[in-house]
Amino acid sequence: MISERRTILAVLAHPDDESFGMGGTLAYYSAQGVDVHLICATRGEAGTVDPEFLQTYTDIAALREEELRCAAKTLGLASVMFLGYRDSGMAGSEDNKRPNSLVSTPIEEVAEKIVAEIRRLRPQVVLTFDPVGGYHHPDHIVIHKATVQAFHAAGNANHFPKAGKPFQPEKLYYNALNRGRLRWIVRLMRLSGQDPSRVGRNKDIDLTVLASDKDTPPHVSINYHSVEKLKHQADACHASQLDGRFTRFSLMELYWRLMGRRDTFTRAFPVTPDDYRGADLFAD
Repeated sequence: MISERRTILAVLAHPDDESFGMGGTLAYYSAQGVDVHLICATRGEAGTVDPEFLQTYTDIAALREEELRCAAKTLGLASVMFLGYRDSGMAGSEDNKRPNSLVSTPIEEVAEKIVAEIRRLRPQVVLTFDPVGGYHHPDHIVIHKATVQAFHAAGNANHFPKAGKPFQPEKLYYNALNRGRLRWIVRLMRLSGQDPSRVGRNKDIDLTVLASDKDTPPHVSINYHSVEKLKHQADACHASQLDGRFTRFSLMELYWRLMGRRDTFTRAFPVTPDDYRGADLFAD
């Protein structure tokens, strides 16, 4: 009997989440011959874009979708599937109230769409955000909740029977943020006169909140040194959002440098001891 191909499904919220977050890992496994698929819930409509980037596009969504497809090709992804929801923006923004915004959609509806893709693609490994969505973005939190529900429902024929033949993935991981180093960065920012509560393109990310969040165990660390150039090339595909990260020599850029060429993940299923450490998402 021929063994089933190794397959990973990443379930994320916006164009650029796949590159800026876990891009090194996605490129690494693609290079190993693993089928790596991406679900993206929105087209990033609420993102801010400088006018020069929109000259040949009808709107922000068209631009950011094209940027994502560029990154997906660079990372070697086998497919990209959009759920079709609208970017909700940060908490409290007017975009939260837009029709079809992800944050206003019932979790069950989103989960059913993810279940259909799990049953179609049959991944052994599913990746998504941690419970606070990395940095408390409402869409990230919705996707976390919907993916967890979908992961556990996909193998049960009684759940979402119209979504295809049941299939149960083996492992569920959350992208883990090293908050110890982040707390160190917050202290350095304060000492240097920078405001850690107003970071990012729109100054709407509060690092003090992120640094105070509960740590999740770094069960698996993926060294993507061999594909680092691909990860950076994928980042570059999202040109309209690059200044929304952190300037080249800022303290937050120092944080990413300190993280090295590694992505860390918390294994949510199967239940794993906090002190478990591994270097492969497929390993037992």
